[in-house]
Amino acid sequence: MEDVLILGIESSCDETAAAVVKNGKEVLSNVISSQVALHAEFGGVVPEIASRNHLEKIDEVIRLAMEEAGKSFSDLTAVAVTYGPGLVGSLLVGVSEAKALAYAIQKPLIPVHHIEGHIAANYLAHQDCIPPYVCLVASGGHSHLLYVEDYGKIKIYGRTRDDAAGEAFDKIARAVGLGYPGGPKLEQSAKEGDPFAYHFPKAKLDTPYDFSFSGVKSAVLNELNHKKMLGEEIRVADLCASFQEGVCEDLAEKCLQLALDLGVSKMAVAGGVSANGCLRKKMEEKAKTHGLSFYCPSHVLCTDNAAMIAAAAYYDYQAGKRGEASLNAYPSLALTEGYGGKNA
Repeated sequence: MEDVLILGIESSCDETAAAVVKNGKEVLSNVISSQVALHAEFGGVVPEIASRNHLEKIDEVIRLAMEEAGKSFSDLTAVAVTYGPGLVGSLLVGVSEAKALAYAIQKPLIPVHHIEGHIAANYLAHQDCIPPYVCLVASGGHSHLLYVEDYGKIKIYGRTRDDAAGEAFDKIARAVGLGYPGGPKLEQSAKEGDPFAYHFPKAKLDTPYDFSFSGVKSAVLNELNHKKMLGEEIRVADLCASFQEGVCEDLAEKCLQLALDLGVSKMAVAGGVSANGCLRKKMEEKAKTHGLSFYCPSHVLCTDNAAMIAAAAYYDYQAGKRGEASLNAYPSLALTEGYGGKNA
């Protein structure tokens, strides 16, 4: 059988990325140009700066990915690109580039949903990660609890009611003065703290698999303000550790509960927050206790990258899904919207 080589392009937020993946499993190249330093002084991603930087970097990133893979454009089977959700200006850079390239080299265009890309990161990291399984996707913009019945066949069981998990991490990190990017800095601070120093409230929702982090976020901010008003010492490490403990326990426990309720033997995590050591450890321990297999991507595949987009595109390509020349960027694309049929 002839190998399927897919060039993936990712530009949904603040990473310009390109990768070549063979047969949906083998990463031949994975080039990422990060914009963290550009946005750090603003304390978060500035959409205009992000899209301008994508324009400057995307040709170079694709060239490097092809060189690293040792392939020419004629070797490719298809070109894949994230078309939503994300920042509209950033998405448009990637979509426009992918459409032009696919047309020029006369290869099929495969549009990929960003969250499906995160899910597919586990296929690159684990050859035995095969549906069905339960997957938690947690990042700066998303917190979804999903049942992956088959490749490209996904059912949403839970989602955040307010902030995404990564968004909550960033806000608390900023509030305690750790700066941007907040998630990794909060985790580092938490290593020096007591995760049970503070007992922050856990949201009680009317649905078993949804998340809400506004309450715990407000509790941390109230504690900070209370300490400041009284002139008392603020134990930043303890605050970070206690906050992280509460959020990670909630995410891990609900993922486990869904797996048990559905009777599946595997659970996985993906997205930027899946790089968090506390979350990975909790999910692995809970899975092991109940005899379940647990999967998480390597750290480089947790954050936005193009290898995951190419991996997801492999299964879409095999299913006959193709993008048209009229393909657009959809910043608020829902996971259930998919492609509206065979073509997009």
